[in-house]
Amino acid sequence: MAKSLKAQEAGTEAGAALAELNRPALYFNRELSWLKFNERVLEEALDAGNPLLERVNFLSIFWSNLDEFFMIRVSGLRRQLTAGVLEAPPDGMSPAEQLTAIREQAVPLLERGHRTWRQDLEPRLRDEGIRILAWSELRARQRTALRRLFKVEIFPVLTPLAFDPSHPFPHISNLSMNLAVMVKDPVEGEKFARLKVPQTLPRLLRIPEETKAETPEPLGLAPIQRPAFIWMEEVVAANLDLLFPGLTVEASFPFRVTRDADLEIEEDEAADLLKAMEDVVGQRHFGSAVRLEIDEAMPPRIREILTRNLGLAPFQVFTTPKPIGLADLSQLTSVERPDLKYPPFAPVVPAPLAAEGAIFPVLKRRKNVLLYHPFDSFGTVVSLLREAAEDENVLAIKQTLYRVGRNSPIVQALMEARENGKQVSVLVELKARFDEENNITWAQALERAGVHVVYGVLGLKTHAKICLVVRRERKGILRYVHLSTGNYNPATARVYTDLGFFTTDPEVADDVSDLFNALTGYSRKREYRKLLVAPWQMRQGMVSRIEREIERHRESGDGYLAFKMNALVDRACIRALYRASQAGVKVDLQVRGICCLRPGLPGISENIRVTSIVGRFLEHSRIYYFRNGGEEELLMGSADLMPRNLGGRVEVLFPVEDPKLRAAIRDDILFLHLRDNQKARRLLADGSHERVIPAEGEAPLNSQEWLLAHGGAWRVEE
Repeated sequence: MAKSLKAQEAGTEAGAALAELNRPALYFNRELSWLKFNERVLEEALDAGNPLLERVNFLSIFWSNLDEFFMIRVSGLRRQLTAGVLEAPPDGMSPAEQLTAIREQAVPLLERGHRTWRQDLEPRLRDEGIRILAWSELRARQRTALRRLFKVEIFPVLTPLAFDPSHPFPHISNLSMNLAVMVKDPVEGEKFARLKVPQTLPRLLRIPEETKAETPEPLGLAPIQRPAFIWMEEVVAANLDLLFPGLTVEASFPFRVTRDADLEIEEDEAADLLKAMEDVVGQRHFGSAVRLEIDEAMPPRIREILTRNLGLAPFQVFTTPKPIGLADLSQLTSVERPDLKYPPFAPVVPAPLAAEGAIFPVLKRRKNVLLYHPFDSFGTVVSLLREAAEDENVLAIKQTLYRVGRNSPIVQALMEARENGKQVSVLVELKARFDEENNITWAQALERAGVHVVYGVLGLKTHAKICLVVRRERKGILRYVHLSTGNYNPATARVYTDLGFFTTDPEVADDVSDLFNALTGYSRKREYRKLLVAPWQMRQGMVSRIEREIERHRESGDGYLAFKMNALVDRACIRALYRASQAGVKVDLQVRGICCLRPGLPGISENIRVTSIVGRFLEHSRIYYFRNGGEEELLMGSADLMPRNLGGRVEVLFPVEDPKLRAAIRDDILFLHLRDNQKARRLLADGSHERVIPAEGEAPLNSQEWLLAHGGAWRVEE
């Protein structure tokens, strides 16, 4: 009886503790946290320490991020609101409350972004001889040249669409630039038309120099030192008389519509997933409107025409000065001004791996090799697959592909391997957002080459980054495994920080073989020898390791956790980290983007420090370090601590057991980034961020620049 009473009391205490850690006040809202992340991107555009054209690029990224945020996250909240979803996130905010708060934060951000362009970056570009001019600033010969160019290259593409009783309101495609045009007919009076600015041509047009205005160069960016540009919509607006002959063009105003682009597919009802995805991708431009961006000079009557016909509420309209949609500023990075960009660098190819045919012998001899991109060349990964395709001793290749990019050397190597008689199996994730069309194309090309192509597990995205090469050696079959935190994409590998790990560990190879069998066939396997695999065991594996750290801290008093990831949202993991902090465990978290954990709360999270780095490269690595009373454990992989990663995707975390490599990752990568005092921001309990500054006597440290200059002990040496 006493025992039962004790158990009841313990259960009551555990329930009370759980309820305490579930309080909404302990969690930041996911969407508002993302807006804070994008604010940090904007701060890089404001940072005079960055080269000027790189600052312009950060501003472009800030705008592009917002576009995607409205297409996916805001549209999702709108759907929840319409459907009457009752389940609240950990912070307790309803969809309506979130939409209101998003607008309250987004409007000042947009205003700040426009001020950054108008008052800071554009004047500085002009000082450097890079000018974006208005039509009114052009000289007569330049206007004449652009009008001639308009007639030849732009006019044939344009299609003005009338709106009147005999012409229905035209469809406005997602993120297209448009002009609302008011014209006056001498007989019928005022008319309204919509004109789509062509997306097939550059939005920033080269303005011909006066001396060359009689023979203007083709449209686009040219590699010159002192270029001048004009926005495409200004050129179109200035030549509307050619499109409406016999009518008076009274005014035109640019606008842009953002639509719901979050594709939904009923996988269990699709007889052919590839065909179903092809059909759904085509619908992206036709989703419901979620945002209207208009020029601040647009009269209320035109605004009312647009909002009424798009079915938008007033709070979905965002009024900004021209130009709208500044994501296209990325075109300026093509200007040949190396002095206004980051200094170029050459990724390192470790000498032992550089020789032709060296990869398999080196991996066989060393067992484990680590690459840290972009500081180390992604070409080594490509070389592995190219060598495997040509090596007569390679029997089979198995690989997952999530985002591979265009003209992929990875896919080419896989097709060559099949042509050379290897057995090649590839899982292509068709549901990789905004890469669906690209992945459909690659899946079809691989199938035509005879590759066994599968599209993942029903109801799950396969986000794990794994490759398995099966090779016949003198002493039998040996399996070479590559595991990564990032995609098999050479383009992103130049701008994302990611870790790639080669190993011949037989237990890891057994796990990878079992996982591929589960992905390509039928399997109910849930437990693996060394890998943590979502959605089956990863969440519990992470929580149990945090709990283990709490127990070890009670024994040794030196409990310590250090995690580096893109996002921290999962409530179970956050609760476990709160319990660790309450037990006295020191916790360092570096979360690039969304962080729903609230640090620095007395009695809850005062032992947790959260930082974020936005710098030259996109921090994309996931590293999870547990001190474990001196028996250190370090995991890396594809998964962030988010519900979608832990419960809705196939993800992999893998251990690094080689003591030297583990120490190198810990000291030369993870701890180095945690010491950053130039690009790092510290998250405060109120949700704001403050710059980390060097302590007295501490040297300045930009971790990314340090790694470019010095590398680390993980590199392969003979």
